[in-house]
Amino acid sequence: MQEQYNPQNIEPQVQRHWDEQQTFKATEQAGKDKFYCLSMFPYPSGRLHMGHVRNYTIGDVISRYQRLQGKNVLQPIGWDAFGLPAENAAINNKTAPAPWTYENIDYMKNQLKRLGFGYDWNRELATCTPEYYRWEQWFFTKLYEKGLVYKKTSSVNWCPHDETVLANEQVNDGCCWRCDTPVEQKEIPQWFIKITDYADELLRDIDELEGWPEQVKTMQRNWIGRSEGVTLRFDVAGADDSFEVYTTRPDTLFGVTYVGIAAGHPLATRAAEHNPELAAFIDDCKHNKVAEAEMATMEKKGMATGLMAVHPLTGKQVPIWVANFVLMDYGSGAVMAVPAHDQRDYEFAGKYGLDIVPVIKPADGSELDVSAEAYTEKGVLFHSGEFDGMNFEQAFDAIAKTLEKKGLGRRTVNFRLRDWGVSRQRYWGAPIPMLNLEDGTVVGAPEDTLPVVLPEDVVMDGIQSPIKADPEWAKTTYNGQPALRETDTFDTFMESSWYYARYCSPEYDQGMLDVEKANYWLPVDQYIGGIEHACMHLLYARFFHKLLRDTGLVESDEPFKRLLCQGMVLADAFYHTDDKGARTWVSPLDVTVERDEKGRISKAVDADGRELVHTGMTKMSKSKNNGIDPQVMVDKYGADTVRLFMMFASPADMTLEWSDSGVEGAQRFLKRVWKLVFEHQSHGAAPALNLAGLNAAQKTLRREVHKTINKVSDDVGRRQTFNTAIAAIMELMNHLAKVDMSDDQNRALLQEALEAVVVMLHPIVPHTCFELWRALGHDDIDHAAWPVADADALVEDEKLVVVQVNGKVRGKVTVPADADKDAVEAAGKADDNVARHLDGKTIRKVIYVPGKLLNIVAN
Repeated sequence: MQEQYNPQNIEPQVQRHWDEQQTFKATEQAGKDKFYCLSMFPYPSGRLHMGHVRNYTIGDVISRYQRLQGKNVLQPIGWDAFGLPAENAAINNKTAPAPWTYENIDYMKNQLKRLGFGYDWNRELATCTPEYYRWEQWFFTKLYEKGLVYKKTSSVNWCPHDETVLANEQVNDGCCWRCDTPVEQKEIPQWFIKITDYADELLRDIDELEGWPEQVKTMQRNWIGRSEGVTLRFDVAGADDSFEVYTTRPDTLFGVTYVGIAAGHPLATRAAEHNPELAAFIDDCKHNKVAEAEMATMEKKGMATGLMAVHPLTGKQVPIWVANFVLMDYGSGAVMAVPAHDQRDYEFAGKYGLDIVPVIKPADGSELDVSAEAYTEKGVLFHSGEFDGMNFEQAFDAIAKTLEKKGLGRRTVNFRLRDWGVSRQRYWGAPIPMLNLEDGTVVGAPEDTLPVVLPEDVVMDGIQSPIKADPEWAKTTYNGQPALRETDTFDTFMESSWYYARYCSPEYDQGMLDVEKANYWLPVDQYIGGIEHACMHLLYARFFHKLLRDTGLVESDEPFKRLLCQGMVLADAFYHTDDKGARTWVSPLDVTVERDEKGRISKAVDADGRELVHTGMTKMSKSKNNGIDPQVMVDKYGADTVRLFMMFASPADMTLEWSDSGVEGAQRFLKRVWKLVFEHQSHGAAPALNLAGLNAAQKTLRREVHKTINKVSDDVGRRQTFNTAIAAIMELMNHLAKVDMSDDQNRALLQEALEAVVVMLHPIVPHTCFELWRALGHDDIDHAAWPVADADALVEDEKLVVVQVNGKVRGKVTVPADADKDAVEAAGKADDNVARHLDGKTIRKVIYVPGKLLNIVAN
């Protein structure tokens, strides 16, 4: 064992050992408990960032801990390789997305290996390969056959200049990111999967996700958005037309004073045929964004259609307005407006001078006031005919029954969740495997023609997808007849919704999954990733898993048993301004700081001595140039130091503040552990531990060792509070550093303690512990067993009891662990300082907390 800790020498050697021994290769082993640990796979952007490092370190710590528990562990890795960023990079770099992606994969793979993550690289996959997306295409055709896939016209962001569809992220201030042309909303045919058919099950099964954070479960419940309401029919006055509206507040029905419809509603289109002003307004609505957050904050605009709707119960006529806040993709594209009891309706009515008729008053009898805002609480009905005096529940039931009797309405369970639109008009994605025949029929591509391969040798013009620009690519045949391939590609959430299952048999070419292997490993026992994926990726993956189950490919109902959402990594951000006020952000690595007495940054200068503005801790990002390159840190400190800092600086699910001093502190601790092991082994092999011969001090130290084993085991295994586990080991190291190595019993005890420390640290700093384990006389720590606390060692022979007189500490006494109250009281009274404070006083009461506290009340 070398005397000095040198990670640059240690880490490459250990990594070569892992590669040569195939240490982390996983195989199915009947009769052995399995553990499948998975971190959300990375997009191959080119370089790892600290968010990646934190995510994958957490996963690796859990995997290694479970391996030391004797589990058969699978920890795979792959690449979420399709997507828009590759297209943008290809355009900027005048290349194609494929070579850019594969080069990035090679580079990032090397970075992951440098960090020592214990992946089974035999299972590596990239979603952009035909071997992967072939089965996704096959599965889509099966869903189409089962009636779970359909095509319909839906609204998209459309650039009329480039004649292309834009993703939401390609729309800047309502304009195309490339040419600044105002973006329109255009209706085009798109493919959908019926996730709504599974909405009830997806919602119900959230209650079974016991290992998921409550915050994520709440977010999914809200996203699915189950509501009970009434769907009712409004007839159009003077016409043989009607339309439906869904409401969760049928109790407010008598307060309807107008109806809002979407710009794309058939009634709006018809009304605009002879109304140029309305037609112009509808055309203007095409430039609206359709994201819900933007809809909530944008200015509400509308225009009367000239049509009137007939109230289903009163028969009164109310005006029909086109409103920009009503969307065709949500519900029926029409809403009943009750201005007195809905704030959005209230503001719209006030703007356009529409009636505001209150029909709900407070249940507590207080005065109703809608002069300034809508009253949105549930209360008691009035001005509502036969329903006056009813509360919400009574009115809901009674009005629903009345509408049902008249054939004008029905109770309905509705969901906020909408069917999953999987069509993308971009290039770098898996082609949707559907064929359009000459007679207008649409069929799935036959299985023997799959995969429909995406050509990789293409030229990106920055405007149109190469497979849309090349008419020859779409041409094919079906049963000898001419056919055209679909030129849309899949939403990349498709690939990330089932990759966890493909890892179970990535080389299998006889089907989507090797069913036996899939059911051995699935569900994933531990999943790790950012909470930003709570509603999209995690919901789609849950849905996809249920589709796999119903196709007979998996047996479990859910894909992930336990979920850990890691916090973001923050770093200080600094900038200076030029003569025009533009900010230039400076990397924290290039900044010298001065701190005040409280450790706060008081001054910051760059390498040129220019004073900088410090904006505080913020998420690492390219825009603020405050990302810390993991490669630089690994080169300087070693992978284990970076891993230790990541796990110690903050609880895994909280934000982590990057700190150079914290990283340096992590390395100092590793050097301390290394030094103590070196000093211990330099004395030669330790003798066997004689438990019967331990003195009181040695028993106390051994008790600390085994208490630490208990705590660390619980912190890592159950609580997943890795930072407190590390803190407990650090505290134990303080005790071990004081051991006198000249005594054989001490050395034997130190051997036991250091073995426990090294194994407990191994999941976090595996390279260092690999070498330390050898120095302690063992072969391969990767196949060692996690330490188990000795119950006998935890039994205390003596207790230190604090003695108080009238609530103030006056002494401490050591008593046998089994001493009763009388014995402890006698020992307490015998203490000189306690006796002095009791002198001349009468004892009124003695309170004893066993093994901890004796309080003598006297006056």
